[in-house]
Amino acid sequence: MNDSIHRTASEARADLLELLTALSRLREEVVADGGALLERWGGPFPPDAAPAAENLAHYLALRRRDLSDLQSRLSAFGLSSLGRSEAKVMEALDALLATLRRLTGEADAPYPSPAAMRAGEDALCATRDRIFGAVPTTPHAVVMVTLPSEAASDPSLIRRLLEAGMGCARINCAHDDAAAWEAMIANIRAAESALGRNCRVLMDLAGPKCRIERLRAPEKLRLYRGDRFAMVAALDSRGVGPVAIAPSFPEAIGQLTLGAEVWINDGKIGARVVGAIDGGVELEVFSARGKGERLKVEKGLNFPTTDLRLPPLTPKDFRDLDFVAAKADLVGFSFVQEPADVELLQDHLAARRGALPKQTIVLKIETPLAVRNLPQLIMRSALHHPTAVMIARGDLAVELGFARLSEMQEEILWLCEAAHAPVIWATQVLDQFIKDGAPSRAETTDAAMAQRAECVMLNKGPYLAEAVTFLRDVLARMDRHQSKKFARYTPLRAWD
Repeated sequence: MNDSIHRTASEARADLLELLTALSRLREEVVADGGALLERWGGPFPPDAAPAAENLAHYLALRRRDLSDLQSRLSAFGLSSLGRSEAKVMEALDALLATLRRLTGEADAPYPSPAAMRAGEDALCATRDRIFGAVPTTPHAVVMVTLPSEAASDPSLIRRLLEAGMGCARINCAHDDAAAWEAMIANIRAAESALGRNCRVLMDLAGPKCRIERLRAPEKLRLYRGDRFAMVAALDSRGVGPVAIAPSFPEAIGQLTLGAEVWINDGKIGARVVGAIDGGVELEVFSARGKGERLKVEKGLNFPTTDLRLPPLTPKDFRDLDFVAAKADLVGFSFVQEPADVELLQDHLAARRGALPKQTIVLKIETPLAVRNLPQLIMRSALHHPTAVMIARGDLAVELGFARLSEMQEEILWLCEAAHAPVIWATQVLDQFIKDGAPSRAETTDAAMAQRAECVMLNKGPYLAEAVTFLRDVLARMDRHQSKKFARYTPLRAWD
């Protein structure tokens, strides 16, 4: 073999010494920058939350830097490129430094213990089990199911879902009422007892979800690109006149400026503010299918180019909290955006819970502001409550843009692993299967990607129980091959 393709011993040693210097400097910077972040977050953090807070601060400090060149130089020596450091930043750095020191002559440079290297992953698993209950060996991800209204009157539905493998039931407080929720939970507890299964209950506060509250339009109207319509604060839907909608939060209209985008029905219609009118704004459609799109009451409104300022909890949420605080295991916080929002919910839960154990808060990440504030949201919540994060991909896709969604869901997974916070992968998982009884190829791949989360949420539909079984099978198969960003090299059987 041609010796010119190999580094000489002296060249290799010089490169290793340079890497040792660079990595030592990097560790010092991560410690300093991470400490500054911890000071900004306040505290003190309780003993069970302090390691996660410190690791998250170190991870953010690490990822502020472009490490791609350093990674290439490390991998050229067959060394760790820090690509699996999320849950254990300092341990990963220290293990790599110990290897470099030994390679450059320090024979007894100490390594972190195996227990220290596993501590982050163990903490995340322990938090998952604390929140969702003990999880079977495989799949490691819990399956959450959004309950339909008939779950209140059909105990057999709950039993079928539990038998299929549902580990958490989601009740959406935007639908039904306290009497129905009470019946759903009673059916869950009865099925748990009969089957010897565990099922936690998540109750999702509706939050300030802006929707079309009233509509004035000809029957079966379709909107096409270039069409115009109005958004107004007050509207008599029985009257005649130009096409117009009234939002459930009229105060949103005053925050819209010329050119602001408004997306309707999970992004099916995209419109832009083209002018002001008496009592509202005029919108022009710039995105819709060629065959047009229908306007319908109750469909959601998103304002991705506007940092919309609405109250984090609505009057309905405050009423619902009386029930949620007493009955739920997990409380879903829709459209949370700032740390002050978390403090508000915590105060109201504390006032209603008294001496009862702290409920888990699920931070639903649905807006760009929530994404920007995610580290602070997690830390503020974890000061007082077990905390999980839901990647609410429906609103998030519209708010961020579909092109950014895939990138962002990956980054949220990494950030939450660093914070030792379980992730719920939500919105349209196996959506076609649940509705029609047969999965599409694309959504099967999406379900496989969801395996890296600690919980995967399914929505309601006629084939819900079958979808739970199918999802658990997909997740269990992927458990053989993947753990977060770590590829498991189990034997490949297809080519034996």
